[in-house]
Amino acid sequence: MTSPKQMSLITSQAPTHRPADDVVRLLLFNAQHASPERSRRQAEWIADQEEADIAVLTEMSSSHDALLTALTDGGYDAVIATQPDGADYRTVIACRTADARPVDTPVTVTPHRAPAARVTIDGPGGYTVGILGLYVPSRGPKDQRNVAKRAFQNAVTQALPKLRRTFPDMPVIVAGDLNVLERGHQPPHKVFGEWEYAFYDSFRAVGLTDAFRHLHPDTTAHSWYGRSGNGFRFDHLFVSTPHTGQVLACDYHQGPRQAGLTDHAVMTLRLDVSAPGRQSEASPSHAS
Repeated sequence: MTSPKQMSLITSQAPTHRPADDVVRLLLFNAQHASPERSRRQAEWIADQEEADIAVLTEMSSSHDALLTALTDGGYDAVIATQPDGADYRTVIACRTADARPVDTPVTVTPHRAPAARVTIDGPGGYTVGILGLYVPSRGPKDQRNVAKRAFQNAVTQALPKLRRTFPDMPVIVAGDLNVLERGHQPPHKVFGEWEYAFYDSFRAVGLTDAFRHLHPDTTAHSWYGRSGNGFRFDHLFVSTPHTGQVLACDYHQGPRQAGLTDHAVMTLRLDVSAPGRQSEASPSHAS
Protein backbone atom coordinates (compact mmCIF):
# COMPACT_ATOMS: atom_id res chain seq x y z
CA MET A 1 0.00 0.00 0.00
CA THR A 2 1.11 3.55 -0.57
CA SER A 3 1.64 5.38 2.71
CA PRO A 4 0.24 8.88 3.20
CA LYS A 5 3.79 9.75 4.25
CA GLN A 6 5.05 9.05 0.74
CA MET A 7 6.82 12.02 -0.81
CA SER A 8 7.10 13.16 -4.40
CA LEU A 9 9.66 15.97 -4.45
CA ILE A 10 9.72 18.26 -7.47
CA THR A 11 12.49 20.58 -8.58
CA SER A 12 12.74 22.96 -11.52
CA GLN A 13 16.49 22.51 -11.98
CA ALA A 14 17.51 21.02 -15.31
CA PRO A 15 19.00 17.50 -15.16
CA THR A 16 22.73 16.98 -15.67
CA HIS A 17 21.90 14.58 -18.52
CA ARG A 18 18.83 14.48 -20.73
CA PRO A 19 16.71 11.37 -20.18
CA ALA A 20 16.93 8.86 -23.03
CA ASP A 21 13.82 8.42 -25.18
CA ASP A 22 14.71 5.05 -26.72
CA VAL A 23 16.02 3.03 -23.77
CA VAL A 24 15.29 2.49 -20.08
CA ARG A 25 18.46 3.35 -18.14
CA LEU A 26 18.28 2.19 -14.54
CA LEU A 27 20.83 2.25 -11.73
CA LEU A 28 20.66 0.28 -8.47
CA PHE A 29 22.60 1.87 -5.59
CA ASN A 30 22.92 0.83 -1.94
CA ALA A 31 23.14 4.04 0.12
CA GLN A 32 24.58 2.26 3.20
CA HIS A 33 22.67 4.53 5.64
CA ALA A 34 25.08 7.32 4.74
CA SER A 35 25.72 10.49 6.71
CA PRO A 36 24.32 13.75 5.27
CA GLU A 37 27.75 14.71 3.90
CA ARG A 38 28.31 11.35 2.19
CA SER A 39 24.68 11.40 0.98
CA ARG A 40 25.41 14.61 -0.91
CA ARG A 41 28.50 13.02 -2.48
CA GLN A 42 26.42 9.98 -3.43
CA ALA A 43 23.76 12.17 -5.04
CA GLU A 44 26.38 14.14 -6.98
CA TRP A 45 27.86 10.90 -8.31
CA ILE A 46 24.42 9.48 -9.25
CA ALA A 47 23.34 12.71 -10.97
CA ASP A 48 26.53 12.63 -13.04
CA GLN A 49 25.79 9.15 -14.42
CA GLU A 50 24.37 9.24 -17.92
CA GLU A 51 23.19 5.64 -17.48
CA ALA A 52 20.85 6.59 -14.63
CA ASP A 53 17.52 8.05 -15.69
CA ILE A 54 15.94 5.87 -12.99
CA ALA A 55 17.76 5.23 -9.71
CA VAL A 56 16.62 2.65 -7.16
CA LEU A 57 18.27 3.34 -3.81
CA THR A 58 18.35 0.76 -1.01
CA GLU A 59 19.35 0.91 2.66
CA MET A 60 18.23 4.53 2.87
CA SER A 61 18.13 5.99 6.38
CA SER A 62 14.74 7.23 7.60
CA SER A 63 16.33 9.82 9.91
CA HIS A 64 17.29 12.41 7.31
CA ASP A 65 16.54 13.35 3.72
CA ALA A 66 19.89 14.77 2.63
CA LEU A 67 20.20 12.32 -0.25
CA LEU A 68 16.64 12.98 -1.42
CA THR A 69 17.17 16.73 -1.38
CA ALA A 70 20.51 16.41 -3.17
CA LEU A 71 18.96 14.20 -5.84
CA THR A 72 16.26 16.76 -6.63
CA ASP A 73 18.94 19.45 -6.73
CA GLY A 74 20.78 17.20 -9.20
CA GLY A 75 17.87 17.04 -11.64
CA TYR A 76 15.81 14.07 -10.47
CA ASP A 77 12.36 15.60 -10.90
CA ALA A 78 10.47 12.77 -9.19
CA VAL A 79 11.61 11.15 -5.96
CA ILE A 80 9.29 8.51 -4.50
CA ALA A 81 10.06 7.68 -0.88
CA THR A 82 7.84 6.35 1.89
CA GLN A 83 8.73 7.34 5.44
CA PRO A 84 8.46 4.36 7.83
CA ASP A 85 6.42 4.74 11.00
CA GLY A 86 9.48 3.94 13.13
CA ALA A 87 13.23 3.73 12.77
CA ASP A 88 13.93 1.51 9.77
CA TYR A 89 15.63 1.57 6.41
CA ARG A 90 13.65 2.26 3.25
CA THR A 91 13.93 2.03 -0.52
CA VAL A 92 13.64 5.04 -2.84
CA ILE A 93 12.87 5.36 -6.56
CA ALA A 94 14.21 8.53 -8.20
CA CYS A 95 13.64 9.56 -11.83
CA ARG A 96 14.94 12.29 -14.12
CA THR A 97 11.51 12.50 -15.73
CA ALA A 98 8.56 13.95 -13.84
CA ASP A 99 6.28 11.31 -15.37
CA ALA A 100 6.93 8.81 -12.60
CA ARG A 101 3.89 7.94 -10.54
CA PRO A 102 3.82 5.99 -7.29
CA VAL A 103 1.42 3.05 -7.19
CA ASP A 104 0.28 0.90 -4.30
CA THR A 105 2.97 -1.62 -3.55
CA PRO A 106 1.72 -5.22 -3.39
CA VAL A 107 4.13 -5.89 -0.50
CA THR A 108 2.20 -5.59 2.78
CA VAL A 109 5.03 -6.06 5.32
CA THR A 110 7.26 -3.00 5.85
CA PRO A 111 6.06 -1.55 2.51
CA HIS A 112 8.54 1.34 2.82
CA ARG A 113 11.16 -1.22 1.81
CA ALA A 114 9.22 -2.02 -1.40
CA PRO A 115 8.01 1.09 -3.25
CA ALA A 116 6.40 0.71 -6.66
CA ALA A 117 6.12 3.18 -9.54
CA ARG A 118 5.06 3.53 -13.15
CA VAL A 119 7.62 5.43 -15.20
CA THR A 120 6.99 6.69 -18.73
CA ILE A 121 9.93 7.06 -21.09
CA ASP A 122 9.41 10.22 -23.10
CA GLY A 123 9.82 8.76 -26.57
CA PRO A 124 7.44 8.61 -29.54
CA GLY A 125 4.08 7.63 -28.12
CA GLY A 126 5.57 7.15 -24.65
CA TYR A 127 6.63 3.85 -23.14
CA THR A 128 5.68 2.86 -19.61
CA VAL A 129 7.49 0.40 -17.35
CA GLY A 130 6.67 -0.83 -13.87
CA ILE A 131 9.35 -0.59 -11.18
CA LEU A 132 9.41 -2.42 -7.84
CA GLY A 133 12.31 -1.61 -5.52
CA LEU A 134 13.26 -4.00 -2.70
CA TYR A 135 15.51 -3.92 0.34
CA VAL A 136 15.38 -7.21 2.22
CA PRO A 137 16.32 -7.00 5.93
CA SER A 138 19.54 -8.57 7.14
CA ARG A 139 19.50 -11.44 9.64
CA GLY A 140 19.05 -9.14 12.64
CA PRO A 141 20.11 -9.49 16.30
CA LYS A 142 20.40 -12.90 17.96
CA ASP A 143 17.10 -12.62 19.82
CA GLN A 144 15.28 -11.83 16.57
CA ARG A 145 17.48 -13.76 14.14
CA ASN A 146 15.87 -13.88 10.66
CA VAL A 147 12.41 -12.85 11.97
CA ALA A 148 12.16 -9.62 9.96
CA LYS A 149 13.95 -11.17 7.00
CA ARG A 150 11.57 -14.15 6.79
CA ALA A 151 8.49 -11.96 7.22
CA PHE A 152 9.52 -9.57 4.45
CA GLN A 153 10.59 -12.35 2.08
CA ASN A 154 7.29 -14.17 2.63
CA ALA A 155 5.40 -10.95 1.90
CA VAL A 156 7.37 -10.38 -1.30
CA THR A 157 6.82 -13.98 -2.43
CA GLN A 158 3.08 -13.53 -1.92
CA ALA A 159 3.16 -10.17 -3.74
CA LEU A 160 5.07 -11.22 -6.85
CA PRO A 161 2.11 -12.97 -8.55
CA LYS A 162 0.16 -9.70 -8.15
CA LEU A 163 2.57 -7.71 -10.31
CA ARG A 164 0.50 -8.36 -13.42
CA ARG A 165 -2.39 -6.44 -11.83
CA THR A 166 -0.11 -3.76 -10.41
CA PHE A 167 1.58 -3.21 -13.79
CA PRO A 168 -0.83 -4.36 -16.52
CA ASP A 169 0.42 -4.57 -20.11
CA MET A 170 3.93 -3.25 -19.49
CA PRO A 171 7.44 -4.53 -18.79
CA VAL A 172 8.32 -4.93 -15.14
CA ILE A 173 11.70 -4.36 -13.51
CA VAL A 174 12.36 -5.52 -9.94
CA ALA A 175 15.55 -4.06 -8.49
CA GLY A 176 17.02 -4.44 -5.04
CA ASP A 177 19.37 -5.74 -2.41
CA LEU A 178 17.83 -9.14 -1.64
CA ASN A 179 20.40 -10.28 0.95
CA VAL A 180 20.21 -13.77 -0.57
CA LEU A 181 22.19 -15.69 -3.18
CA GLU A 182 21.38 -17.71 -6.26
CA ARG A 183 21.83 -21.49 -6.16
CA GLY A 184 25.33 -22.50 -7.17
CA HIS A 185 26.80 -19.20 -6.02
CA GLN A 186 30.59 -19.05 -6.08
CA PRO A 187 32.04 -19.15 -3.56
CA PRO A 188 29.42 -21.15 -1.64
CA HIS A 189 28.31 -19.76 1.73
CA LYS A 190 26.92 -22.33 4.18
CA VAL A 191 25.08 -19.72 6.27
CA PHE A 192 22.29 -19.50 3.68
CA GLY A 193 19.42 -21.91 4.07
CA GLU A 194 17.01 -23.54 1.63
CA TRP A 195 14.33 -20.94 2.46
CA GLU A 196 16.66 -18.19 1.22
CA TYR A 197 17.49 -19.93 -2.05
CA ALA A 198 13.76 -20.59 -2.49
CA PHE A 199 13.15 -16.84 -2.19
CA TYR A 200 15.51 -16.18 -5.09
CA ASP A 201 13.77 -18.96 -7.06
CA SER A 202 10.36 -17.35 -6.46
CA PHE A 203 11.12 -14.58 -8.95
CA ARG A 204 11.64 -16.97 -11.84
CA ALA A 205 8.56 -18.93 -10.78
CA VAL A 206 6.32 -15.93 -11.57
CA GLY A 207 7.98 -14.99 -14.86
CA LEU A 208 10.82 -12.68 -13.84
CA THR A 209 14.31 -13.26 -15.24
CA ASP A 210 17.62 -12.38 -13.58
CA ALA A 211 18.85 -9.87 -16.19
CA PHE A 212 22.54 -10.18 -15.28
CA ARG A 213 22.47 -13.97 -15.32
CA HIS A 214 20.50 -13.89 -18.61
CA LEU A 215 23.32 -11.97 -20.31
CA HIS A 216 26.22 -13.49 -18.34
CA PRO A 217 25.27 -17.14 -17.63
CA ASP A 218 28.78 -18.25 -16.65
CA THR A 219 30.22 -15.09 -15.06
CA THR A 220 31.12 -14.99 -11.38
CA ALA A 221 30.17 -11.58 -9.97
CA HIS A 222 29.86 -10.12 -6.48
CA SER A 223 28.20 -6.97 -5.19
CA TRP A 224 29.30 -7.05 -1.53
CA TYR A 225 32.37 -8.35 0.29
CA GLY A 226 32.65 -9.57 3.87
CA ARG A 227 35.48 -8.87 6.28
CA SER A 228 37.22 -12.06 5.14
CA GLY A 229 37.18 -10.80 1.55
CA ASN A 230 34.64 -13.36 0.36
CA GLY A 231 32.18 -12.02 -2.21
CA PHE A 232 28.39 -12.20 -2.26
CA ARG A 233 25.99 -11.42 -5.13
CA PHE A 234 23.29 -9.75 -3.04
CA ASP A 235 22.08 -7.08 -5.47
CA HIS A 236 19.80 -8.14 -8.32
CA LEU A 237 17.83 -6.84 -11.28
CA PHE A 238 14.91 -8.87 -12.65
CA VAL A 239 12.99 -8.17 -15.85
CA SER A 240 9.64 -9.66 -16.87
CA THR A 241 10.57 -12.74 -18.91
CA PRO A 242 8.74 -11.77 -22.14
CA HIS A 243 10.90 -8.63 -22.27
CA THR A 244 14.34 -10.17 -21.73
CA GLY A 245 15.01 -9.86 -25.46
CA GLN A 246 15.01 -6.09 -24.94
CA VAL A 247 17.77 -6.21 -22.30
CA LEU A 248 20.83 -4.58 -23.87
CA ALA A 249 23.12 -4.57 -20.83
CA CYS A 250 23.16 -5.45 -17.15
CA ASP A 251 26.38 -5.08 -15.20
CA TYR A 252 28.03 -4.57 -11.81
CA HIS A 253 30.36 -1.60 -11.28
CA GLN A 254 32.88 -1.68 -8.44
CA GLY A 255 34.15 1.90 -8.77
CA PRO A 256 31.76 3.58 -6.27
CA ARG A 257 32.46 0.82 -3.72
CA GLN A 258 36.20 1.14 -4.17
CA ALA A 259 35.90 4.94 -3.83
CA GLY A 260 34.10 4.59 -0.49
CA LEU A 261 30.73 5.99 -1.64
CA THR A 262 29.03 2.73 -0.65
CA ASP A 263 29.95 -0.78 0.46
CA HIS A 264 28.08 -2.37 -2.48
CA ALA A 265 28.78 -2.53 -6.18
CA VAL A 266 26.40 -0.50 -8.33
CA MET A 267 24.23 -2.25 -10.91
CA THR A 268 23.05 -0.80 -14.22
CA LEU A 269 20.40 -1.97 -16.67
CA ARG A 270 19.62 -0.89 -20.24
CA LEU A 271 16.28 -1.98 -21.73
CA ASP A 272 15.61 -1.19 -25.41
CA VAL A 273 12.30 0.55 -26.16
CA SER A 274 13.26 2.00 -29.55
CA ALA A 275 11.28 -0.28 -31.88
CA PRO A 276 7.86 1.10 -32.94
CA GLY A 277 5.04 -0.81 -31.29
CA ARG A 278 7.51 -2.53 -28.98
CA GLN A 279 5.29 -2.22 -25.91
CA SER A 280 2.12 -3.55 -27.50
CA GLU A 281 4.01 -6.46 -29.10
CA ALA A 282 5.88 -7.36 -25.91
CA SER A 283 3.05 -7.37 -23.42
CA PRO A 284 2.09 -11.02 -22.86
CA SER A 285 1.55 -12.15 -19.29
CA HIS A 286 4.71 -12.09 -17.18
CA ALA A 287 3.22 -13.30 -13.91
CA SER A 288 0.74 -15.97 -13.03
